[in-house]
Amino acid sequence: MRTTQRTTFTKIADYLAIESEIQDSNFNTSKRTFQRDIADIASIYGIYIKYDFSGKFYYIEEEFDPEVNDRLFEAFDVYNALKINEQNKQYIYLEKRHAQGTEHLYGLLHAIKNRLQVSFVYQKYYQENAEQRSVRPLALKEFKYRWYLVAQDEHDKCVKTYALDRMVNLDILKVRFPAKEDFDLDDMLKYCFGIIVPHDEEPQKVVLSFDPFQGKYIKSLPLHETQKILIDTNDELRISLYIYLTHDFKMELLSYGEALKIVEPKWFAEEMKEIYHKALKQY
Repeated sequence: MRTTQRTTFTKIADYLAIESEIQDSNFNTSKRTFQRDIADIASIYGIYIKYDFSGKFYYIEEEFDPEVNDRLFEAFDVYNALKINEQNKQYIYLEKRHAQGTEHLYGLLHAIKNRLQVSFVYQKYYQENAEQRSVRPLALKEFKYRWYLVAQDEHDKCVKTYALDRMVNLDILKVRFPAKEDFDLDDMLKYCFGIIVPHDEEPQKVVLSFDPFQGKYIKSLPLHETQKILIDTNDELRISLYIYLTHDFKMELLSYGEALKIVEPKWFAEEMKEIYHKALKQY
């Protein structure tokens, strides 16, 4: 997507002055300093700010992915908000969580772009012992605040996903591999809820009914890209999905409790009902 944004240095300076007041910081800059900042922005963010001498304005005219662009500025907003002094810490409370494995992102991205095999020690939650893995990295995928590596396992040649936060001893090998021409991550995950890809199942049409309150959240943040609204009244929101009925999808549905009723398929509703019965026996 190509976009053009134009503004003068005077408008930029005025904006920075307002932000300085709002954020109780000093973002004011001289024209000479701004010229140096332009070079830093290009180097760090890959966003190139140019100057039109005839119109005397700065502009950005680049091809970019809207999703990547939005996430880039979202990350910058969070970073900027966290650069707080002691007196403001009482207003921002961070979620307490363990490391997400993001320290591996840069190395894995380098390996993907240069088609270099990687090895690492991987710990599955359902296995007691960790295993050494050697894979051909293909892509990185984010899901529910976790990052995953999509890679072809050297042992069985199957494409699998590996959580970055369960990797240790990552090693980028000096072993190149040929491009996997038939790999398309969007196509691979088209009917998946998250990162689990069943190899011996077909996606199913699922009809779900939510109470009107929960329905507002489902409309604002759809469960899946195949989501279609069938009924939207004061009594219910009914939607359809075309999706694999994987474990992660089932766990998502269970989280809605009494706010959700599974309408179709009937066998799937019975299966989920049995899960609820087993849960009740715990009490």
